[in-house]
Amino acid sequence: MSDSSQMSAEWTAEQRLFPHQVGFTCPPRDWDAAPSDFLRISPASVGVHGWMLHSPDYRHRLDQRKRNFDMLEEFVHCMANNGANVCAQVGSNWVHASGLGVQGIREHCARLEDRYGVAVHMAGYALVEALRSMNVERVALNAVYHWPDWWSGAVSFLSEAGFNVIWAGNFVDQGWFADQEAVNRCRWIFDADLAQKSFTYVAERAPDADVYLANGMCNFRTGADGQPERLLHLTPTLESLLGKPVIAHDTALYWRIFKSLDVRPVGSHGRLLGSL
Repeated sequence: MSDSSQMSAEWTAEQRLFPHQVGFTCPPRDWDAAPSDFLRISPASVGVHGWMLHSPDYRHRLDQRKRNFDMLEEFVHCMANNGANVCAQVGSNWVHASGLGVQGIREHCARLEDRYGVAVHMAGYALVEALRSMNVERVALNAVYHWPDWWSGAVSFLSEAGFNVIWAGNFVDQGWFADQEAVNRCRWIFDADLAQKSFTYVAERAPDADVYLANGMCNFRTGADGQPERLLHLTPTLESLLGKPVIAHDTALYWRIFKSLDVRPVGSHGRLLGSL
């Protein structure tokens, strides 16, 4: 005799609320703009769900990210049960903090995909995939708010992936702040004019770069009434200013999700997303 109080464990296409369903997760103690930004540039066929990692004593240290790395599987498992098509991990440092290396991250995501039946994309590896799709070699990294062990790990990961990082440095290296403590007090939200000033600085130090990159999920007060906006919103302006592609971890992650969904974003958001 069947138990009529139980739902089926499987989701059919007709039972999904949206034809394309995306689950996002982010580090503890971060209100993540990625689900909102991604939804705003998606067609109506796309739905988004968020799941925040829970680590009460979390203080943004790389060793904590390595220790909590297995929580990614819990997130993927939950999202698969909810009928997600794609799982997206926000936070660029998780790939290099894991110690798995470039190939190890690719294999880890593939194992999760095979086990749970959903596409799995990590922001740090999505940037590598985006650069490979553009067939570029020389890159320069605007490390923005990232402190040295964060951005040096990103440089190592990109170098291991085969890219020549010809310049890298954060806002302290660029001279906009006296020290890292002053940067940290901003909690990753900065004045509007710093976006163009910092990228101009990087371009002047690395004029031969094929692409200009930005670490993490930096915010600038460029929106209405000074509301913080990530580089997704600023990419067309920056690319026009520098004459070259500008890719941040947020735009790389969105690009990879759209590729898995076989869906194009709505509107114009720079060269990478425009390549879909």
